[in-house]
Amino acid sequence: MLEMTREEFEELVAEALDRIPPELTRLMDNVAVFVEDEPDPSDPQLLGLYEGTPLTERGEWYAGVLPDRITIYRGPTLRMCETREDVVAETEVTVVHEIAHHFGIDDERLHALGYG
Repeated sequence: MLEMTREEFEELVAEALDRIPPELTRLMDNVAVFVEDEPDPSDPQLLGLYEGTPLTERGEWYAGVLPDRITIYRGPTLRMCETREDVVAETEVTVVHEIAHHFGIDDERLHALGYG
């Protein structure tokens, strides 16, 4: 397995977030991004997870709720990648994938766009 400290991986996630176009980041609302070492044991290969209410499903009722949560998992990413460059690329794809869920884009569409 490729070795990378949590701090190094968090920096890669931050860099991937910085590459999201400002036109999109301005539209993001009430969402927080976290890095965890491992996902739930029931899905050990999960690279990222979006938990919340997508922007497309929010209505008048949406107020005073906790932020949506995007989690990027370090362990599965490092296990599937062979080089640091692979980790950079996979982290960027995963970050975009989870942010797309925040915008209401489903997995089928993301796979078609190459962010599966």
